[in-house]
Amino acid sequence: MSHALPLTETKAATGRETGLSPRDELDEMRTAFTAFREVNDERLSEIEARGSTDVLTAEKLERIDRQLDRQQRRLDDLALKAARPGRSAGETGRGSVGNAAGREHKEAFDAYMRKGQDERLRDLERKAMSTGSDPDGGYLVPEETESGILRALTAISPIRAIAGIRQVSSSVFRKPFSTNGPQSGWVAETAARPQTDAPVLAELSFPTMELYAMPAATPSLLEDAAVDVDAWIAEEVEAAFAAQEGTAFVTGDGVNKPRGLLDYPRVAEAAWSWGNLGTVSTGTAGAFPASDAGDVLIDLVYALKSGYRQNGHFVMNRRTQAAVRKMKDADGNYLWQPPASVGAPATLMSFPLIEAEDMPDIAADSPAIAFGDFRRGYLVVDRTGVRILRDPYSAKPYVLFYTTKRVGGGVQDFDAIKLLTFSA
Repeated sequence: MSHALPLTETKAATGRETGLSPRDELDEMRTAFTAFREVNDERLSEIEARGSTDVLTAEKLERIDRQLDRQQRRLDDLALKAARPGRSAGETGRGSVGNAAGREHKEAFDAYMRKGQDERLRDLERKAMSTGSDPDGGYLVPEETESGILRALTAISPIRAIAGIRQVSSSVFRKPFSTNGPQSGWVAETAARPQTDAPVLAELSFPTMELYAMPAATPSLLEDAAVDVDAWIAEEVEAAFAAQEGTAFVTGDGVNKPRGLLDYPRVAEAAWSWGNLGTVSTGTAGAFPASDAGDVLIDLVYALKSGYRQNGHFVMNRRTQAAVRKMKDADGNYLWQPPASVGAPATLMSFPLIEAEDMPDIAADSPAIAFGDFRRGYLVVDRTGVRILRDPYSAKPYVLFYTTKRVGGGVQDFDAIKLLTFSA
């Protein structure tokens, strides 16, 4: 049987741009998945007939699998570009600001970035009683630049994209919660109302930690009036911030960084208690079960209460996704499906699948797959303000821009996220 690969595979392999529209990219991905299903069915038939897979079939399947990953990354890149704030042709690097104070701040910030002139910026931030007015600590970027950075981070930081987000003005966000809930009961219309027990309250604490990036610019770039310095700095720092955040939200230990979801204690779902993340085991160390592998995914889904399940997302890395992409249900339908539209994620068992490269690979006792309502389960805390310090001295002739933001994170509802562990 012949399986023609999509034309874009050849172009992607050479590193050239495909030039396809988002809709065409999505159609190419669907075509690739059709070829993937055909080759995988052939692989399964070979295993059933003679107990092994032909080498050429395995290589072909792996090649199409890589193509699907490349097309997903291209679709993600297109979604990221769409998430960045637009600039109209008439702005010529000045960016739109909705009020006079905003325009004045932006113009002063532009003078600081290009020439190091901070007098106007210092006066403006002193008037606003800003904690960022100290030249040794840097200056706050214009509000629209900060908003653009946060929008881009939401598009490219996997956990942030699905987590709950809270902006705060203090260094620590404290959230009270009830460990037993208020007491209640049924009574007759004229019956006495006995006093109920008060709820037991505890407190979750989410400290914000400093995250930094230090892009460098040449003097000629800063002197070029056609260059939008705000857009340049946003594009330079967003990828660096997103990479650091993505790792911290998954595996961070809470020391000078957010606490990641995998840093919390884990217990079997049958013994779950608050403060732990519940786990479902595959029953096989370091692998899915040899038969009915998709059943453990069903067990994982239904370990979550219905109130959380309706907003559930799968989270795993690319290599784990390659393994589940081959799975079928009892009727022979593939559990993994490509995105339904441009900007949408792929789905697994009809739930959105989020690819987070910091999730662990499939291995013995590894929690390689998470499922849950992350908006209720994991909280990202952003302290208002992105700060920049201009440094023209440390790396002459380049000008460094020490850019910082404060962010924290951690699990806020331990019942909203479950993990699949590859253990016996």
